[in-house]
Parts: sequence; structure tokens; C-alpha cells
Amino acid sequence: MKKQSKWMKGIAVAAIAAMSMGMLAGCGGNTGNKQGEADGQTYKIGVVQLMQHGALDQANQGMIDGLKDNGFEEGKNLEIDQQNAQGDQSNLQSISQQFVSNEVDLILAIATPAAQVMASATEEIPIVGTAITSYVDAGLVQSDEAPGTNVTGTSDMNPVEAQINLLLQLVPDAKTVGTIYTASEKNSEVQVDILKSVCEAKGLTVEERTISSVNDIQQAAQSLVNEVDVLWLPTDNNVASAMPQVVGVTDEAGLATICGEESMVRAGGTATYGFSYYKLGYNAGVMAAQILKGESVPAEMPIGYMPEEDCVAIVNTDALTALNLEAPAELMENATQVTTGSTAE
Repeated sequence: MKKQSKWMKGIAVAAIAAMSMGMLAGCGGNTGNKQGEADGQTYKIGVVQLMQHGALDQANQGMIDGLKDNGFEEGKNLEIDQQNAQGDQSNLQSISQQFVSNEVDLILAIATPAAQVMASATEEIPIVGTAITSYVDAGLVQSDEAPGTNVTGTSDMNPVEAQINLLLQLVPDAKTVGTIYTASEKNSEVQVDILKSVCEAKGLTVEERTISSVNDIQQAAQSLVNEVDVLWLPTDNNVASAMPQVVGVTDEAGLATICGEESMVRAGGTATYGFSYYKLGYNAGVMAAQILKGESVPAEMPIGYMPEEDCVAIVNTDALTALNLEAPAELMENATQVTTGSTAE
């Protein structure tokens, strides 16, 4: 499968990308007069977040802290224009025009649609993205290894196969896996294609429902629960922002929900195997600092992937109780146990 091969290629370069984030001075390139905090200049950056939900909020804070820890702090040598598009495409367009008009020095874009609109508005201003699954499939870069455009950043490609293995630990008799995702969100389409490939290899059937907005979530969930044994939910922005509605339906039906990331579990999902979106954003902030210092340019900075060793199992004990589900002891011993409504540290 084409998208699966792209994903595997992305994973193959993860070590290179991780090295680029951990050994920032090792990358080449020059952006001219950008010399970082030492020159006494105040830099202007625009931050655009697609919508409000736990994962994107964490990535946003991580970006700001990554910049701060590398010499760029608001109120000292940095002006930050924080914008939230509230999931609205017209808002994204207005924000992009605002950033270009104000001649910001760099744009931080959180989530795929936000990065796509920013990239369509400017080919000159450096853009660092995060919470984007596939930069290639989103049309943002030429390749993960050598973006070749004014865009770079960190990918939130999650370990789908490991999540399905977790699903089978919790629901070992599962035969049909349900999923819900936004049809227009490339981020989600890539993940669901991988899900189908993984499930096929394991003898599982996938039943899917697509939505166009958060308003479709409850109906999609209700139409799905009687046809499946368990749900797997990608890191879809509409789904993540509406987890209470999803869980309201799945809990009543007695179905576990294996989620793409941690904040969805803390919002009521059953479990995930994944990484911290704060760390994901932090790494992107480090990359942004490197660009502002003139140490590299987006075109030459590989897309950063989170290494497998940063992933952990996260289990919601409230969800287990609500579903009368008993998790294997070995899983619980090694997992991070959370409750519904708790926040990540």
C-alpha cells in the first residue's frame, strides 16, 4: 500500500530526524542575518492552532517552552501572536493573511489544516509545524529527509500496530474494529489506511464511519457500535475535541475505545500506546529556535518523528470500571494509569 510504505519510510528516517532535534548544531544552512538572541533583536512569530483540545494545547505549550529553553522568550526578545482558528477554514485564511501582513519572522502551525493554509499563503516565511501526521501526503514538503520548501516540523505519526496489539490485549476476542474520522482531514486518512493494513494482517475486519464536523460525531458513533467489537480512534482533531460525546455512546454500548493519543484517554477513552504531545511540540520549538538563530533553514531540516522508546501504554482506570473490563496484570504494571478528567503533567 502506497501510504503504508510512506509511513514505513518515515519511521525509517525517525532516527535521523530525532538526531536533528537532539543535535541541532549538526545541521547546515544559513538564513542570512538571523543570529538569534545574541544580536539584541526582537523576533515576531505567529502561532496558529487549528482548534482547542488537549493534544494541540500540549503541543502549543511545548513549542513555546522549546523556544524559551533555546534563547527565545516572550517579553525579552520574542513577540508572540497566538491565534486559534476554532476549527474554521475562513479563520485560518484570515490568520494567514494577518501573519503575512505583519511580516512575522516565523510561523508555528499546529495541526495539518493550519499548516496547509499557512503554506499556501507564503513561500518565504519559515513555517514549523507539529501535530501533523504526514507532511508529504499533506503536500507540505517534497520528502521527510529533505523538505525542500519553507516548511518543516515534527510528525505525530502514532504506532498504529502497537495500538492494535494493545487493543487485542484488552479485547482478545475482537473480530471487527470500528473507526470514526474526518473525511477531509488527510492526517486521519493516512492513519486509517495504516489501520486497515495492520488489521488485515491480523485477521481483523474494519468498519468505518466518516464525518464532516463535530456535529456528526454522535450519529456516527451510534450507527457503528452495534456492528463492531471495539473502537480505534485516530488522532483526528474533530474526534479528539468531541471525545465526551463518543464515550457517552461507547460506554452505554459496553465498547472499549483505543485512542490515538493520551489526551483522548484522559477525556474518557479506554487506552492508548503513544507519546507526549508536549514533547512533540517542544521538539518543534527547538527546531524553530534553530531557524531563528540562522543555523538552518526548513528546506534542509528533516521532519522529526518521535522514537519508539518515548511511547508508553496509558490506561484509563475509570473507563475500565465503567466497561467492567479487566486488563492483564502485566499491562497495568507497565502502563501509566490515569482517570477521566485528569490532566497530563
